[in-house]
Amino acid sequence: MYESGEDYLEAILRLQLENGFVRSVDVANKLAVSRPSVSRAMGLLEKDGYIEFTLGNTIKLTEKGQLKAEDVYGRHKLLTVFLQKITGLSEEQCEENACRVEHQIDVDVVNGIKKWVEEN
Repeated sequence: MYESGEDYLEAILRLQLENGFVRSVDVANKLAVSRPSVSRAMGLLEKDGYIEFTLGNTIKLTEKGQLKAEDVYGRHKLLTVFLQKITGLSEEQCEENACRVEHQIDVDVVNGIKKWVEEN
């Protein structure tokens, strides 16, 4: 899956946790992208089995989508905490950097960071 697809799934999960429901306009606002971009991305995610549309045209993660979104968001949170601990920088700055790193990092490195964070 491409980085942008992971970003969309993470945004859907976060909006779901914040609001209890997700609409395309909410995703567009959260990611600061156009509605046509969201529409295209949602079509691809639906086709690949990551989301489905429910009554009222809200977006719902499928089981496959939920697992992938939780994985991405988990890496995001872990990297944010790790970067804060090792740099002492603001949560906001660390979160921005975690967002860029979360898509490229190897599983072994994530596991090593998780172990380090738990021990420190």
